[in-house]
Amino acid sequence: MGNSYAGQLKSARFEEALHNSIEASLRSSGGDPQPIFTQLYLEPEAYPGNMEDVKSKADMPLQGEEGHDPLNGHASNDPEELEDDDDSDSSSPPLPYLQTPAPDGSCTLDGFCQAGKDLRLVTIAAEPIEVPAGFELVGAKSPSIPEHILVCAVDRRFLPDENGKNALLGFSGNCVGCGEKGFRYFTEFSNHINLKLSTQPKKQKHLKYYLVKNSQGALCKGPLICWKDSKTRQFSSSALTSKPSSSSSLSSKENGGASGHSSSPFSLSDSPPTRMAQASSVFFGSQDLGRDCSFLKPLASTPSHKTLPIVPTALRVNGPTNGLGVDVHTSLLSPSQVSLVPQAQGYRTPDLGDSPVSSPMNSGPPKKRHRSWHPSALVPVPPTAVPVPAIRPIVNSPGSVLAVSSPQSLAAGVIQPQPVTAGETVIVPENLLNSSGVRPVILIGHGTLPYFYGSVGNIVVSPLLVSCYKSSQLTESNLETLGLHSNQMLSVEMMILLTLQYLARLASNQIPLREELEQIVLKAMLGCPGNPAISPSQLPWLARLEASVSGGSVQVVVTHNSLGEGISESLHSLSEGPQHQQHLPTYVVIICASKINGNEFCVLVLGKYQARALAEGMLTTNEFLKEISYELITGKVTVLASHFKTTSLGDNLDKQLVRYQRRRKGQVIQPYQGDVTENTNSQEPASMSPPPDSELLNRIFQIYPAQLTVARSLLSQVCSIADSGTQNLDLGRFCKVDFLVLVPPSHILVHQTAQRIRQSGVLVDLGNEDTSTAHQKSEKYVVRLDADVHTKMEAFMKKVKQNPYTLFVLIHDNSHVDLTSALSGSVCHGELQGLADRVVNCQEVLDAMNLLVLQVSCFPYTLQTHQSRISIHNEIHWPSNNHLQREQPHNELVYFGLRDYSCSLQWGVASPILRCDDAFEKMVHTLLERHPHLHSMVIRSYLLIQQYTEAMMALTSSPSLRDHITPETLAMVEDLINAPSREGSQGRGHMLLVRVPSLQLAMLARERLEDVRDKLGLQLCFAVMLGSPASELSLSRNFINILRAWRGCENEEWVPHTYEDLEGLPCIIILTGKDPLGETFPRSLKYTDLRLIDSSYLTRTALEQEVGLACTYVSVDVVQESKTSTAPRESDGEKTTPTLNDGEELERPQSNGSAATRTSGSLVENGVSSSDLADSFQKPSTSTSQPECLVTSDVATLTEGFKQECDSLGSQLSSNPLKAPNAPRSNYSSSSSSSPSPSSSSTQRPSQSTQFGRVSKSSRVSPRTVILSRAAYNLLSGESGSQLSSFSLLPHADVSWSSPLRPLITQNLQGADQSLYYRQWTVARQHHADYEAPPVLHPRRLLLSGPPQVGKTGAYLQFLRILFRMLIRLLEVDVYDDDDEEDEEEETTDVTTPANTQWPDIEDIRKLPFDLNPRDPKFRKASPVYSDKMPKLFKVEFKKEGDNQTQGKRVTKSIRLSRFAAHNAFHHCEQCHLYSEAVPTTQLSECSLHAFSFCSSMLGEEVQLQFFIPKAKEQHFVFNHQGSHLESLRLPLVSTKAHDLLKSPIFTPTTGRQEHGLLNLFHAMEGATHLHILVVKQFEMPHYRKYWPNHILLVLPAMFNSAGVGAARFMIKELSYHNLELERNRQEEQGVKRQDVWPFIVMMDDSCVLWNTYQPTDGSEKSNGSSAIINVSLKAVLQHLESTPKIPLYAMCGVRKWSSSLAHKTPRNPFSRCHLHDFVLLNVDLTQNVQYDLNRYDCEEVDFNLRVNSSGLLLCRFNNFFLMKKHIPVGGNKDFVVKPKLVEIENKAPISPPQYVCAPDSEQTLLDAPAQFLLENFLQSCSHRLFPKAVQNRNNPVLSIDSYLSLSPEISVCYINSRPHSTNLNHQGLVFSGLLLYLCDSFVVSGLLKNFRFLKGATLCVICQDRSSLRQTIVRLELEDEWQFRLRDEFQTANCSEDRPLYFLTGRHV
Repeated sequence: MGNSYAGQLKSARFEEALHNSIEASLRSSGGDPQPIFTQLYLEPEAYPGNMEDVKSKADMPLQGEEGHDPLNGHASNDPEELEDDDDSDSSSPPLPYLQTPAPDGSCTLDGFCQAGKDLRLVTIAAEPIEVPAGFELVGAKSPSIPEHILVCAVDRRFLPDENGKNALLGFSGNCVGCGEKGFRYFTEFSNHINLKLSTQPKKQKHLKYYLVKNSQGALCKGPLICWKDSKTRQFSSSALTSKPSSSSSLSSKENGGASGHSSSPFSLSDSPPTRMAQASSVFFGSQDLGRDCSFLKPLASTPSHKTLPIVPTALRVNGPTNGLGVDVHTSLLSPSQVSLVPQAQGYRTPDLGDSPVSSPMNSGPPKKRHRSWHPSALVPVPPTAVPVPAIRPIVNSPGSVLAVSSPQSLAAGVIQPQPVTAGETVIVPENLLNSSGVRPVILIGHGTLPYFYGSVGNIVVSPLLVSCYKSSQLTESNLETLGLHSNQMLSVEMMILLTLQYLARLASNQIPLREELEQIVLKAMLGCPGNPAISPSQLPWLARLEASVSGGSVQVVVTHNSLGEGISESLHSLSEGPQHQQHLPTYVVIICASKINGNEFCVLVLGKYQARALAEGMLTTNEFLKEISYELITGKVTVLASHFKTTSLGDNLDKQLVRYQRRRKGQVIQPYQGDVTENTNSQEPASMSPPPDSELLNRIFQIYPAQLTVARSLLSQVCSIADSGTQNLDLGRFCKVDFLVLVPPSHILVHQTAQRIRQSGVLVDLGNEDTSTAHQKSEKYVVRLDADVHTKMEAFMKKVKQNPYTLFVLIHDNSHVDLTSALSGSVCHGELQGLADRVVNCQEVLDAMNLLVLQVSCFPYTLQTHQSRISIHNEIHWPSNNHLQREQPHNELVYFGLRDYSCSLQWGVASPILRCDDAFEKMVHTLLERHPHLHSMVIRSYLLIQQYTEAMMALTSSPSLRDHITPETLAMVEDLINAPSREGSQGRGHMLLVRVPSLQLAMLARERLEDVRDKLGLQLCFAVMLGSPASELSLSRNFINILRAWRGCENEEWVPHTYEDLEGLPCIIILTGKDPLGETFPRSLKYTDLRLIDSSYLTRTALEQEVGLACTYVSVDVVQESKTSTAPRESDGEKTTPTLNDGEELERPQSNGSAATRTSGSLVENGVSSSDLADSFQKPSTSTSQPECLVTSDVATLTEGFKQECDSLGSQLSSNPLKAPNAPRSNYSSSSSSSPSPSSSSTQRPSQSTQFGRVSKSSRVSPRTVILSRAAYNLLSGESGSQLSSFSLLPHADVSWSSPLRPLITQNLQGADQSLYYRQWTVARQHHADYEAPPVLHPRRLLLSGPPQVGKTGAYLQFLRILFRMLIRLLEVDVYDDDDEEDEEEETTDVTTPANTQWPDIEDIRKLPFDLNPRDPKFRKASPVYSDKMPKLFKVEFKKEGDNQTQGKRVTKSIRLSRFAAHNAFHHCEQCHLYSEAVPTTQLSECSLHAFSFCSSMLGEEVQLQFFIPKAKEQHFVFNHQGSHLESLRLPLVSTKAHDLLKSPIFTPTTGRQEHGLLNLFHAMEGATHLHILVVKQFEMPHYRKYWPNHILLVLPAMFNSAGVGAARFMIKELSYHNLELERNRQEEQGVKRQDVWPFIVMMDDSCVLWNTYQPTDGSEKSNGSSAIINVSLKAVLQHLESTPKIPLYAMCGVRKWSSSLAHKTPRNPFSRCHLHDFVLLNVDLTQNVQYDLNRYDCEEVDFNLRVNSSGLLLCRFNNFFLMKKHIPVGGNKDFVVKPKLVEIENKAPISPPQYVCAPDSEQTLLDAPAQFLLENFLQSCSHRLFPKAVQNRNNPVLSIDSYLSLSPEISVCYINSRPHSTNLNHQGLVFSGLLLYLCDSFVVSGLLKNFRFLKGATLCVICQDRSSLRQTIVRLELEDEWQFRLRDEFQTANCSEDRPLYFLTGRHV
């Protein structure tokens, strides 16, 4: 082995060591003697010190060739000198060496001693030098003057002999310059001769040459001092570059030169490291001591230039790493000092280069230990003694299990050598592995382990179970969680007995699991609070009793001195050879019942299977893959390979194959017709092509309900981040969505994801690409995490910065795959690690406010640690099966996942879908025993290759081999070859997936299977492919042609890019790579062979992701049938159907008749891509470049129903047309045998023999068959005794349990609960990306987790789509879009104006008749106003309506906001934030409050209004000289002309809409200065001030708090008129004419959102008469209206209401006289005497318009402008709820309008609502009772005098104004069906009423303020003459008297 001293003590060497030890102890200042055996250590290997140096050592120019030392930086051309330098640690970081300062006044010149004498050889060569007897002259080298040699005299005993041996440790020398003698320490001497060293002075390093005299008698440089024997010297220089088997002349250039990574000459290898691994070396590190946080893995313990020792040599131990980082030597850890206390949190290796190296070491002579060194010096570890961490209990507290007593504090990280007492060293016998066939594993228990030396490579020390014994370290809070008290801790004796009990119970094929023992310990602690005391004498007896039940598999050895004694005894008995091994126990429990230390114990594992499994389980995946590469490259497998050169029958395999090949004479087996016995010429079948498969031709892609649910959950989580008020995400800013998907480094995964993106049409939907480019560009959106990722990410981040209004989503798919931190990332097994951390966690990504990070994973456990960066609220979990699965039709597909596989074992079917191949396992065991040196995966792989090879031969050439092949293998291969030729299959076959993690083994397997296949003539029957993440798929041309033919693909260039493209192709895929990366397999995958996945896969993620390869969607009836036919019936309980479809993204098969048939395979995990179904359905392109080669038939018809789903977030898809049943799925996905029906008994797989012909209606998809190794099977089935299930294992290798004990995780713990569990009980390891995550969770990061292959890609693509839809919705508004009713009326008008007139001519307008009827759709529920030209019949819709409560909602349409829109309080943008938001400096107090009083003639009293005026708006007002009193609102002049001027103040009455009202007019006004006043109720004023601090508020008096909008309009008009008078007076004083002051105001609703106009016509009007409508700003509209000629002559101007039908026809008249509302330019001067009715809640505008018109004033509507009104569901008095006045009346039933009135003084429930509100609602709903003759009678309307009240749409009203000189309708000949007198004033007189005629039985309704005025009115108008009244016809609104009810009386005309 590499170390020439390993394991043997040569006497001379021993004497020398003894001598040195004694000498050192005499010299040392401390009294502790130096351990003898530590001196037999050789110098540990040097280690590169910084990132650049993490090249393989082979890549450093070998100093013998290049001639300079790369780190010391000076050239040196002396070959011997260089060889010497090899030991000089030149490449290691220097020890911190503090040189003692030179004494004052001494010389410090280089080349001179401190006395000032010259020592340089060139100057004193000729001078006589006195050399005492026994001394030699030697040359020393100083680093500061490399060109000179300094002369010294040194005692010959301290120099080596010619063999490099026998130099005493220490030093004795004299200075030849000043003659000072007796330097006893080289340190002291080096100071004296001014060597000026930065590292610890070593004589070996600095004394270089003997000095000899030449022929002239002058001193000159002689031979090198031979510090090492020649063999060792040669070896130490070659060890850097060669393996033991390669010659030492391999130079660094041959080994990969400067490439930095591939330091191996084997091109196919994953660069197995080129470091020499000595068998005796110690390997520390990567197991993290039993996956426990107490032991830290040095960050770079396996960089690319290290090799693993021959496999489980690994004796892994780490001490605390803090402070060790300064030295490259691993320190000697003495047993009493290495604690097992979890120190993960406290220690973090400072940097990659500083980490303590624990790996193979170079040989070299013993080093002197300078006890007088500076205290920070660390002691190197000798390489043959392995320090093992020890635990010493504190003797005086027997109750505590694990305390650490340590003579010195570890704080400084200094570890001093400790004495070794007798019995604490164990010599490991030589050839232990060869003689016994087992490499024993020592499981650390409790107590001090000895030092090991000798052949330490033959044992492994594992801390696997050590944490189970550390319950004393549980924190108080953890104890509480577990329900324990500190007095329930177990004693050491109990621990020993529990361990024995556990080991005795384990089956022969099981290995101990930490998690299992921890649960046993926890149960014991919970179960026996008293903790029975066990005396030392009882312990051995009880222990043997426990062991006795094991049947000899567990033995107990009791010793009394130390554990070492027992270990030594056991190892020696093991090494004595096979004769003692008939009854070798599996486990030996060694108990040391020591009086001093209390009981200590450890477990020696001697079972061959268990020891190997435990040792291999300690390696990480990267390490064991390296180990396998190493074994293949060094030829260690040749013995095994030669064993497999013969068949199981003993024949030479290759010869047999060649013989058969010759016999075939070039004929091949026909691929898919006939039998394997039929051969044909090899040319023929190559040209045969199968018929196209109609299923593959017609694909539609769809989103399934589960995906939709998940996408919505993601969206709602994003919204809640935005709503959280933390300013982390402002969705209102974004108008676009862009994304990038990061995937693990797999080419196939990139193609697969790009294909999903392409098929989903998401790029087109997001508007990122147009239809033509989307196809080519989809790959651009997917980036592999490989070396090129940085440039692509830089470009992406640049885009993120440049587009602040685009919301970017960075999707990190399969984010569990590589979560190594960027610091510890390295090149592992050919893959870069730590890239994901660099990309996803870089500061730029974290800080970008417009970037969401979505991490997607099927195994999110590694992202759910205590240090997770993702908030638990931001986790979205795939919905569980129950709530999506109802009664499903039999052709539905449900998800079949990991849990279903475990549960399927209870189905009891003859041929389960989860199997263990026991025959294979037996063969493996036999081979494992024969080849103990090889990794078990190598052995399994070779056996697997042989099994497949012989199965092919058995089915073709050598039937006699059948009995030697496992039935599983034979059945799979037979199915593979025969399925395509079965009836109805049309040549379609199955895929067989074989998982081989090692690339070299996978390539070997592919090569071998392909070779055998070809020699047997099966080359056209099935393909053999290597599925490697690093390469594209490669397939022979004839198979590509078959695939093309099935697809009907014309494109010659087409090749398959994803596994799904291989649908139906019979093939074996050998899937390689460290982890499966999430690729989706086609439905034709039938078998998943995981027999290579064994006990190296002992974490939950590692195991489950392998089985995850088989998860897919299956037919629901296959599952139900299997269950119901065989499983015990449980009452439909969940037990029999556990998680049948974790998230049901069901594929809906379609019926035969359906035009669009479904392809198999388009829906497996992420296959469920959504159809691109946004605003327009994109047919998949049929261009030849499209890889899918699709031909779409009538897809569009089917997807119509889908459109709304994807467009809006509508209902689930349950009622969609796509539920159409599906065309028959082809049969290859079911496990087929030749039997045609499910019931027939197939010989092969009864449970799955569901072969259907293509005509069958219900072709089924069966679950895939998974074949496992025994170890994996036990964990997944959980069946063997109490063996845990996979979900109880450590979740991931990158995390560790945070506590030695924790509650048991159950299978039902899913989703958020599981996440909480892992967040509480796991922590990230040091190399994990989250290890140093900031304590604050990242707000814009989400995690989507769902089972493997469930459809997560489809879900997140749908999320992007609905996120975009939502952002657009935020930028869109629903505006009212009702059909206009006026068009049919327009033809009747006589006067026409030219259509292109911009402004009205007042004369023309006067000639136009006024249209009395309010035609706006908002008045559809109101009564029509009678006019001459009214249609004589009611429209049909009125007949339907009856009760207006049932009327449907108004139609709305979604419109994209333009840049001229009005916005609500949620709008934020850079331009208008000063307009709407308060600047922090301007507080609310900066608004000044001003009272403004005036007299209202209408109210008959003085009114006081309050104005809140922000400082910035004060220029619009006039104040008195003191500046405190508000005098008026400034008004411009009619004559003023200015480009940007808006003359009219805008008043907006608003209530209940402080957030939703469209009160931000900044963009609508194009940023121009304007005066906007919000009119609000007093109680709402604080809300409006909060949201609109920069707006002027006009606050109504408190008496209007419950009033309707009529009051606000009344006050606005009154105030404006009063202000006009004030301004006229003020400006008159300045010489302005009164009539010149601008008399207009704008009254505008708070829901006006957009203004449009027809595009100015240039003669190119569209042929159908329609014109384009364009957006214009409110400013443009107002300026247009204000510049109307003779504007002061118009009473009101307004614009038309928009509807979508307007775009199709231009108005015949550009102007009309009709009702104006919502947005009105009002002349307050002309309308001075016409008031709004201040009591009104509804129709106040119609009422006002009718009065203005009848007063002879002009209303003009500009028909070329349109107003869009937003549908705002809240506020605006709509949400007024009528409730009882007295709350104690508990009446849940809603109050209906008939209850709004009651008889006076009745007992009826009184209501809490304004009287006017109740009256209006009563009349609206119940007028058919008051005016029965008027219902649907347009010829006889109800006469309403001076007011308009709505009496429901079925009753027409004729409005008459009672004022003299008013313009009224000609009512000659009109007979009325009723009379309505509402609050009539003195203008209404009895004489007026006598002018009207009424029908017989017409009804009257008189409404007054109180009962007395009601009586007076009846008397005054002499109503009793013509109308008959009854006492019971008097009513009041249902108010109490203090609410002042309204009274009304009804009567009949006589």
